Amino acid sequence: MIRLYLKPLHLKDPHLNQSKAPYLALIFGFIIVILSVLSPVQASGAQIFIAADSQLVESVETFQFRSPVEHKRALELAKTLRCPQCQNQNLIESNSPVAKDLRLKVYQMINAGSTDQEVIEFMTSRFGDFVLYQPKFIPQTYVLWLAPFFILLLFGLLGIRSIRSNMREDKL
Repeated sequence: MIRLYLKPLHLKDPHLNQSKAPYLALIFGFIIVILSVLSPVQASGAQIFIAADSQLVESVETFQFRSPVEHKRALELAKTLRCPQCQNQNLIESNSPVAKDLRLKVYQMINAGSTDQEVIEFMTSRFGDFVLYQPKFIPQTYVLWLAPFFILLLFGLLGIRSIRSNMREDKL
């Protein structure tokens, strides 16, 4: 979390160029927003969610993998796939029968030597792109991926327009 403690921007400050102060504040605000959106904060390797009950932990732990590396890979892959029934949980978190079956299928495919991409292709061919927590950048998802940037641009343009309008009023 980034915490910034800034001195308030006083327009009567003699060391501040009066015409540039609003623009500097707007630019600084955009930089903070962009950095907060694009910051590479990921929980790779960290356990974010805790299993709901001991049965889930037991079912995950009792499946026999050929190596601990495959076990970790299967768990990470199952965390990136959405449960088709629960919709707001991944395959590891969900206790639904569908999630248990799909979790087992992921484990079996990884244990059989399938790549992550092959498992993802199997799941998307069966359930569609909905099972992916990180959707692909394809024409059907352009709005999903690009809307935040267009909204940010729109608010930036509105902010600049508002600042210019206020500056014109101050000059009159």
